[in-house]
Amino acid sequence: MDLKSPQLDALSKSILFFEAQRSGPLPSSQRQNWRGDSGLYDGAAENVDLVGGYYDAGDNVKYLFPMAFTITMLSWGAIEYGNSMAQLGELQNVLDAIRWGTDFMIKANTGPTTLWVQVGDPRADHNCWERPEDMDTDRQLYKVDENNPGTEIAAETAAALAASSIVLSGVDPGYSNFLLRRAEALFEFANQYRGSFWKTCPFYCSFNGFHDELLWAAAWLFKATNAASYLDFIERNMDKSVPTSEFSWDNKHAGVQVLLSNFYLSGQESLAKFKDHADRFFCSVLPYSPVNRVSTTPGGMMFVRTGANMQYVTSTSFLAAVFGDYLQAATQTLACQDYIFAPDTLMSFALNQVNYILGQNPLGMSYMVGYSNYYPLEPHHRGASIVSIYEDSTPVNCVLGFNEWFYRPFPNPNVLTGAIVGGPDRWDAFLDWRPNSAQLEPTTYINAPFVGLLARICSLYNFF
Repeated sequence: MDLKSPQLDALSKSILFFEAQRSGPLPSSQRQNWRGDSGLYDGAAENVDLVGGYYDAGDNVKYLFPMAFTITMLSWGAIEYGNSMAQLGELQNVLDAIRWGTDFMIKANTGPTTLWVQVGDPRADHNCWERPEDMDTDRQLYKVDENNPGTEIAAETAAALAASSIVLSGVDPGYSNFLLRRAEALFEFANQYRGSFWKTCPFYCSFNGFHDELLWAAAWLFKATNAASYLDFIERNMDKSVPTSEFSWDNKHAGVQVLLSNFYLSGQESLAKFKDHADRFFCSVLPYSPVNRVSTTPGGMMFVRTGANMQYVTSTSFLAAVFGDYLQAATQTLACQDYIFAPDTLMSFALNQVNYILGQNPLGMSYMVGYSNYYPLEPHHRGASIVSIYEDSTPVNCVLGFNEWFYRPFPNPNVLTGAIVGGPDRWDAFLDWRPNSAQLEPTTYINAPFVGLLARICSLYNFF
């Protein structure tokens, strides 16, 4: 098989998906042209400007927690593989996707101890099936502050702004510096006013506590600034790092461990614990490891749990590629008990997962919409499943949306190009049926790590 065209096509489409998730007034450069302006009065109920940002999945609510993680992962991909993205002609699209998120995060941070973390009532939204352009559900607002802290989400936002400041430093130094200052202030807020977001959040609650996010933010701030204060925080709190076998918008431990392991490999010996935990993470993930703890489907996909399982596949595969590169640069290997794995073993694992997603699986189906000739036709996505406002501007209300579009046994009228859906079950079975949200709903945090991963794979095959 000629890998060049398919992998490049997948990279371009994986980035394009983010344009379908945009909220606010859309630019003239908008390429997902079935979408229109939406959420133009978000924040007005509290006299704040919360227009913009991303819808996280197939609904019309904006959640800052997964949005910030999305931007952190897009930024990490650009930091590691930005040169490849540039040579492939996609770096500007990635930077645009990052900035669409950071612009919103800056708006959401309206004071030193105030961060608006959600726009929209998820229960009302989930009881409606409307295009974003038509939505008339309550745009209820949620915030965290010194009286109602949300350390996880404030720290994740700090991480996103710090990581994006690194990416943007060469193209817009002033904006980059502004992001970094905001990141530092948000970290102080998160650390000083500690409290778990799960106590007050309605959806996207953190069930993993906030220590991983604090370490995550400190790690990105240390990378962005090289300031001793962040290294000191990491060293004083390294006992909060725990071995894990998954990486997601809620559980950042593996990301922290991989990121900080590179500092250890570069001579920062005080961070040895993070390298050890990163080793243990991959030993638990690799299917051929003697201490493997993560299931693999008969067709070869890693399986963590039902419900958007592809988020674990893409995020873990990205970490595998990055960690393999770190080990390769340091001429190190991965030891899992008596088994020694070369760095390219990690890249092979990541490549196998990518190939599965793109069609090398028992069903021969690409789980990226619009990629190849066989892909999901009924993604669980409001905007994509209802006729474009540019084709028929007649408002589609809650009930009409369900009756006329949600249960409609036909392909979505708008192709959600580049979206990676939740994916098959532990037996590789998949039902392409719109109400099947566990398998058919795409999310920004599934795609975000996949962008960097595909850029790395394209460089592996020298596609430029």
